[in-house]
Amino acid sequence: MKNIIDEYLKFIQLEKGLSVNTIGAYRRDLKKYDEFLTLHKISHIDFVDRQLIQECLGHLHDEGASSKSLARFISTIRSFHQFALREKYAAKDPTVLIETPKYDRKLPDVLEIDEVLRLLETPDLSKNNGYRDRTMLELLYATGMRVSELIQIELEDVNLIMGFIRVFGKGNKERIVPLGDTVIEYLNTYLETVRPQLLKNTVTDTLFLNMHGKPLSRQAIWKMIKQNGIKANILKTLTPHTLRHSFATHLLENGADLRAVQEMLGHSDISTTQLYTHVSKSQIRKMYNEFHPRA
Repeated sequence: MKNIIDEYLKFIQLEKGLSVNTIGAYRRDLKKYDEFLTLHKISHIDFVDRQLIQECLGHLHDEGASSKSLARFISTIRSFHQFALREKYAAKDPTVLIETPKYDRKLPDVLEIDEVLRLLETPDLSKNNGYRDRTMLELLYATGMRVSELIQIELEDVNLIMGFIRVFGKGNKERIVPLGDTVIEYLNTYLETVRPQLLKNTVTDTLFLNMHGKPLSRQAIWKMIKQNGIKANILKTLTPHTLRHSFATHLLENGADLRAVQEMLGHSDISTTQLYTHVSKSQIRKMYNEFHPRA
């Protein structure tokens, strides 16, 4: 089984162009699957049947896996078995009749506009790392990009004259996102004044650098956002994705076209973007209850 899993992971990396994070999730799911099959002394992929997969799912459920985690796990092993059948490693696909559990998608946390402004104004602009942090926060809120996309941006991806930035999303899919005047101003100063001082003697085309002139990690940006959120006295759970959620929700609340927001976020499926319309509706209900005299 392990050799088929290895071939499958190579396939999704080379042929499907999935991100490192997504491949990591697939690898973890398949490791659990392989461990379960080994425990049950399954020596060949064709010995796997529907009942065994159901037992595996029951085992994961008993260990505390959520419906969402189980849905992802099923998606992973279904894709794996389809690959094995297609490449003739297996004679059958035992996942055909396996149903994916439904789960309630939690509405994302969204910042109010005044909370966004407080967060943006927290970094100390007199320091190089403070100006860099402000620029990153402005860019995250201005574009709705993911942190995994932010850390990949290179100098050639930024066009301040035309007012857009090129972003490479999941599966290395390219999209062009417009930039507003405010973030252009911060990017311009960062590129002309701050980045050269951070760069020191290193050579890199990566846009955002740490104090040693090296590309920033995802963890560093998460930590920066959390620390600035505390300073800004924001009590909501704050992650880089909170700014992405806020970007989408604020656009839709102000009448933006759903398809345009989908394009800017890089969603392949518009139903993912539609989640933010529910957030907007919940905000409308909240305002109605708060301000209507007979609510």
